[in-house]
Amino acid sequence: MVAYVVEQLDDVVIEGDSPIEGMNLMSPFVWPENGHYRMLLRGVPKPLTPDKPTGVIAAAGCRDGLHFTMDPKLAIVPEADPAAHDAGGCEDPTVLLDNGGYTVFYTGVDAAHEQACLMVASGPSLDKLVKREVAIKARKGYGNIKEATLVQTSKGGWRLFYEYAHENASRVGLARESKPGGPWRQLPAPFTIREHSWDNWHLSTGPIVQLPGFDPVMFYNGATIDARWRIGWISFDKDFTRVTGRGVEPVLVPPPAVQRSEDDIAFAASAIVEGDLIALYFSIEDCTLRRALIRAYR
Repeated sequence: MVAYVVEQLDDVVIEGDSPIEGMNLMSPFVWPENGHYRMLLRGVPKPLTPDKPTGVIAAAGCRDGLHFTMDPKLAIVPEADPAAHDAGGCEDPTVLLDNGGYTVFYTGVDAAHEQACLMVASGPSLDKLVKREVAIKARKGYGNIKEATLVQTSKGGWRLFYEYAHENASRVGLARESKPGGPWRQLPAPFTIREHSWDNWHLSTGPIVQLPGFDPVMFYNGATIDARWRIGWISFDKDFTRVTGRGVEPVLVPPPAVQRSEDDIAFAASAIVEGDLIALYFSIEDCTLRRALIRAYR
């Protein structure tokens, strides 16, 4: 049985002036680029009220993967048109590097803060992104399509994992396409809850990475009915047709809350391979950014 063990935890710090100063920070999507690190992340107004957006998306960069300086201009912001799919907020960025430019999947929230869909923006730089399309909208009876994770199969096809809402619970969906631009075709759910476990009610996608000699692994997010989110792992074959392993216990648990009523959340957002370690970027309590260095064992 494979084990994924956290060997080090670090704070991820935003330094200097920031266009999201004073906001809660979530969804840190980090990737290496030209010997540096880049990041898109969600800033959430504090407090979040009905007249404020559920999020804006900002860009940052650094050399060491921990101490980031924000770009002066926000990368993605809600549209002023109240009929727009993202008039109420922009959340959960996922980045694909595309021929020297960027394609960003993100969550668009409507003006009433009632429904979310997956949207796409692209451009030659993070300060020149143009919103292109809605990638996936919820079908009747479902809601809140969000948290995109994209990966290629061994045969070159693309898989899009995403979170959706159904019957007061979050679940993980899956779609396929020969190219990341879509249109995406639905596939059966890749995995589901476990009734007598820490992930017995809610599920959400997380980043997928592959170490040499190991199956592709997703660090997914799971929770109980009272939304106590933890980070676990699940592995797949190289074409993402079947599950090959799943951890019994969480890989990461948030620090204990001072009061039971407070947020109790650890939520994975991105991961990169650093030598023989996995650097997993996540948030705790929907406000603070962390990085875990994880080693895989057999």
